[in-house]
Amino acid sequence: MNIKEFLDQDQKKDLLRFLTAGSVDDGKSTLIGRLLFDSKKLYEDQLSALKRDSKRVGHAGEEIDYALLLDGLKAEREQGITIDVAYRYFSTAKRKFIIADTPGHEQYTRNMITGGSTANLAVILIDARKGVITQTRRHTFLVSLLGIKHVVLAVNKMDLVDYDEKVFNKIVEDYKEFVTQLDIPDINFIPLSALKGDNVVDVSDKMPWYHGKSLLEFLETVHVSSDRNFSDMRYPVQYVLRPTLDFRGFSAKVASGIIRKGDEVMVLPSRQKSKVKSIVTYDGDLDYAFPPQAVTVTLEDEIDVSRGDMLVHPDNPPTVSRHFEAMLVWMDEEKMDPLTQFYIKQTTHTTRAKVDHIDHKIDVNTLEKHDVDALQLNDIAKVVITTNEPLYFDPYKKNKATGAFILIDPVTHNTSAVGMITGEYKEGKLDLRITSEQKDKIHKGQGLISQDEYVKRYNQKGSTIWISGLHGSGKNELAFSLERKLFDLGATVITLDGKSTRMGLSRELDFSPADRAEHLRRIAHIAKLLNDQGIITICSFASNDENIRNQVAEIIGKDRFHLAYMDADIDYCKKNADDDLYERFEKGEISNIPGLDLEFQKPENAKLVMNPEDMQDNLQKVLDYLSENKIFPAG
Repeated sequence: MNIKEFLDQDQKKDLLRFLTAGSVDDGKSTLIGRLLFDSKKLYEDQLSALKRDSKRVGHAGEEIDYALLLDGLKAEREQGITIDVAYRYFSTAKRKFIIADTPGHEQYTRNMITGGSTANLAVILIDARKGVITQTRRHTFLVSLLGIKHVVLAVNKMDLVDYDEKVFNKIVEDYKEFVTQLDIPDINFIPLSALKGDNVVDVSDKMPWYHGKSLLEFLETVHVSSDRNFSDMRYPVQYVLRPTLDFRGFSAKVASGIIRKGDEVMVLPSRQKSKVKSIVTYDGDLDYAFPPQAVTVTLEDEIDVSRGDMLVHPDNPPTVSRHFEAMLVWMDEEKMDPLTQFYIKQTTHTTRAKVDHIDHKIDVNTLEKHDVDALQLNDIAKVVITTNEPLYFDPYKKNKATGAFILIDPVTHNTSAVGMITGEYKEGKLDLRITSEQKDKIHKGQGLISQDEYVKRYNQKGSTIWISGLHGSGKNELAFSLERKLFDLGATVITLDGKSTRMGLSRELDFSPADRAEHLRRIAHIAKLLNDQGIITICSFASNDENIRNQVAEIIGKDRFHLAYMDADIDYCKKNADDDLYERFEKGEISNIPGLDLEFQKPENAKLVMNPEDMQDNLQKVLDYLSENKIFPAG
């Protein structure tokens, strides 16, 4: 066989991804090391280094310590344990393999979830001397949670119990009794000794009572290709490909099902329909594509399709909803904040999401359920989640590709949690009853959202920036420039000014001192309502009377009222005004103009005093003030 034939044959081999799990010192790394060693998959330099390291830092006495092939971290070699997930690739004449050696400690649960997320099969090791222990149950539960359908229970260290069949049978019996609670369809039991090599690559003659396959033989022959979902076509668009004006394709990996040329497809969320015109790849067009192929699909009709949309068969759509239930594994070092709006990434779709309710936390060691208010590192819980935009999903057990998601912290961008959707949220399961305390608040006209919740959501404190000054002093320019800048920085902000509010809110009022006072009283109450809901309000009004300004501060709340004064004299304002107000006054057409026939009382207690000719400096001065007083950002 020449090299080209060999590579072609190797390319046609299917790939098995599997993980190993077990308690500390059950021999996971040793087993994989022995698998690589006995299957002759080590290079000479690796073998020499292994023999040298076994004498220097090994934990196997005079034997070769095969675990050193996997335990690459210094801390792992010192302690003789696995901490991080170690991946290894090897192949035999029949199949290619990717192994994830996952840690056994409970504190590294998230590492095991990561390692098992793509696995087809799990090898769970048990120390024959200890039998089924807490960690065995925990790892089996996690395997079930990840939807892994094939499990090998490898009863290791049989050499230390004299290859006793009764010991093996007792462990099998105990494990079967436990695993009936979980949904794992295919479970196999193999007795072995990783250190001695019994039943790892070749069937051992030291256990004549065992009539099954060796571990490697089983891994080479186990049927996993049918585990993929070929019935529900899901094509989550990753990229719109437009290399020329004449070509518009939609690139993605087929998540599940089979997509064929000529198929009628429906685009979610628009629900527009078309037919598959072609399925394009680098090597030429295909008549059909299946998971996990990456292809580009063109459609017969020019319809709107973007990243995050999904192509499906019209008669077999996924669930489309903003509310769903899921099993959530908390991955972040920081405790979950129930008020956080996370980013959620599911297939190629990203939007915002909130954990509405934690139904219960599961003790992974006992499978008992507990009520909790928040999750911490490695916690696993059943939750209800609501998203800003609808997701297109299937239950995780039916379709891993569309049933899995991650939550991303909006500030740190760390992966906060991984989740497996169990189904659409059915209204009524979540307790939405209003408490007597909440009813009392509603009766008083008070909202059910606390100020702290608003601060957490908006990262700001509801406050009013009240800008006072003569007509033409530049207060409106500052107000709207400040609104623009705060909006660009992510603040939730609104501006109220005399011109817009008098057109509706105070249209029946004139400009007499009494009506001016009533107008500003109304503005103050609106500003208070907006502040109560966490919104920063910018108010631009002449507000020439000190007593009225004090009344406004009382209404809004003195701790939320921040007075700024645009210090401009009447001559500057007459030149700067962009209308004919001052000319009309001179002609006697209007009256009650602050600074002319109405006294303008300069504020004595302004937090900010600004020169109208330094508008850029004024803007920065206000931003600095908001930051220093933790109004925005609130942190």
